[in-house]
Amino acid sequence: MATGTERPQLSTGVHDKSRAAIPARHLRTDRWWLAPAATAAGLLAFVVYSTWRAFGNAHYYAAPYVSPFYSPCLAENCEPMKSGPNLEIFGSWWGLSPALIILVFPLGFRMTCYYYRKAYYRGFWASPPACAVAEPHKKYSGETRFPLLLQNLHRYFFYAAVPVAVILTYDTVLAFRNSDYEWGHMGLGTIIMIVNIVLIWAYTLSCHSCRHVIGGKLKHFSKHPVRYRLWGWVGKLNHRHMQLAWASLISVALADFYVYLLASGVFDDPRLF
Repeated sequence: MATGTERPQLSTGVHDKSRAAIPARHLRTDRWWLAPAATAAGLLAFVVYSTWRAFGNAHYYAAPYVSPFYSPCLAENCEPMKSGPNLEIFGSWWGLSPALIILVFPLGFRMTCYYYRKAYYRGFWASPPACAVAEPHKKYSGETRFPLLLQNLHRYFFYAAVPVAVILTYDTVLAFRNSDYEWGHMGLGTIIMIVNIVLIWAYTLSCHSCRHVIGGKLKHFSKHPVRYRLWGWVGKLNHRHMQLAWASLISVALADFYVYLLASGVFDDPRLF
């Protein structure tokens, strides 16, 4: 029963009748399209490259380096790596590339990441294409429907990404060997592996879920000084989350490509000592 106090049901969005009747989609005069276009191009380039490498199932190990796309190697058909991350959980029945087993975790972590969601929503779906630019879609349901509802799994992908980063750290330690597995050596690949793992950890720890795990649900920071300090450090990383997302994405691709060049015999790893 109407009481006369109900608020009128108005449509929302930039095409709402209550807004100014401006025929143009936006009033921006700058090159607003450049950022989403560059973002889409960068992400697409990584998708193409990583797909090629993941399905390639070859040239991913050049002692003592292992590609981050294939570590840990969980299938029986993995290339033997002395003291490396060979676990052989998947038996001989697994005939596909072992990279397809492990990449689902870092891929899921990045795809559900708050920054990457903004990046590919704008770059590929134009939702919205940029600030103060109307999106072309007539309806907006947010992340309340499948498959975008799966974005809520981000925290759990974070839990899976941490052990993967730990294993990649172990791979970096193994990089201080030579091709004969003797310790106390270092090559150009070692430096690349170090830079890559530092960026991966920085990106992982700068995650919003990590910040919540460390400092979330605390009512009194004064009663938890250690967690408060850690929360502050993670918060500083969080301010650079976008930069770390791109830097770590580039570094993991470069680390994989370097191992590919070594394993395919393009050149030998320059040894420092």
